[in-house]
Amino acid sequence: MKLKTIFKKVTAAALAATMVVGMAACGSGSETASSSDSAASSSGTEAAATPAVTDNSKIKIGVSIWSSTDVLGSQCKLILDAAADALGVEVQYVDQGHVSEKVTASVEQLVAAGCQGIIICNSSDTEMTSAIKTCNDNGVYLAQFFRVISQENSADIYQAAKDSDYYIGAVHEDEPANGEALVNILLDKGDRDIGLIGWEQGDATWLGRWEGYKAGVDKWNEAHPDDPAQLSEPQYAGTSSEGGSKAAEALMSADPTLDALIPAGGGGDPLQGAIAAVERAGKTQDIDIVSTDFLPDLGERLENGSMAGESGGHYCDPLIAFMMVYNAIKGNYTGIEGNFEDVPFPYLYVSSPDDYKAYEQYFVDQLPYTDEELVEMSELDLEGLKEAAAKISIEDAAARAGK
Repeated sequence: MKLKTIFKKVTAAALAATMVVGMAACGSGSETASSSDSAASSSGTEAAATPAVTDNSKIKIGVSIWSSTDVLGSQCKLILDAAADALGVEVQYVDQGHVSEKVTASVEQLVAAGCQGIIICNSSDTEMTSAIKTCNDNGVYLAQFFRVISQENSADIYQAAKDSDYYIGAVHEDEPANGEALVNILLDKGDRDIGLIGWEQGDATWLGRWEGYKAGVDKWNEAHPDDPAQLSEPQYAGTSSEGGSKAAEALMSADPTLDALIPAGGGGDPLQGAIAAVERAGKTQDIDIVSTDFLPDLGERLENGSMAGESGGHYCDPLIAFMMVYNAIKGNYTGIEGNFEDVPFPYLYVSSPDDYKAYEQYFVDQLPYTDEELVEMSELDLEGLKEAAAKISIEDAAARAGK
């Protein structure tokens, strides 16, 4: 069965479910307060050094994820399952919905289940205080995906991570650059009145993208003072399709001249709702939409004009975090204490049907890595793994497929 078929079947079920219960894509959810003092002492009483595991059949890696069944989450699960199968290790998922209490509990649950390593997509830096302490106390390796602890805004938590014998690092995207790239797609198409839809106020990923949207518009206005663009104040959709629909309706009602929308992400559900609202209003040809997290029918939407462009294709981000944890468990990565491995991961951008066809060939119809390549990736040193992360692209996947 083609991966495209799997994606569409999984996504159809996920979209039906998320009409009732919305879950975040790569980032949202309410935060619980956590003091800097507790973060600073989060290394706590650390477990004795964990011996390396040489038998892969005894390795178990946990995945704390917002959802393993929505659009992006199901794609992440496919590549992680492929890696686990290729390496002969066990993987266990906990869907935590980016609810802070559930994020914290998910780490405890995975530790209790016997995982020697965990990768996590948290919703806030504060949740990492407990996650790091739990892993320190139990000798379990930890890495983040789609997230990084802010050294500037969460200095104590960042230091606790750096001081840990078990926290390895974070794989994440450059969200301000992503936001700027997306708003430039709209500006280049002639859009000047742009509405914003976020998912949750205060979410770090959303704030990074918003920073990029504003930077792109500011640069445009400085260069084109006689042709200015403007951004609305954001409407917040949560992580549901219904929320996205209501947010889009509110923006269209408040501004009849609106000619573009940027639903910031959220795994596809808020975006789906916003698209539906624009379609119901009969404004598909009048309002251009760009977003993050590729929809399974993106090619069709680029054809019919209901999407003008999207960033995504980053579902291999957690694969890099998985490989980091796997190698730490194997004893291949050492000297973790005192280091914070920051691993940037690129977005892919599509803004035409032809762009998407190329992406579809190497990332949808098949996974971008074969089993052999996944095993080879697992044997890379840390610098080699960072290089592999940095160069992933449609061109890279095509070149490897053509060997």
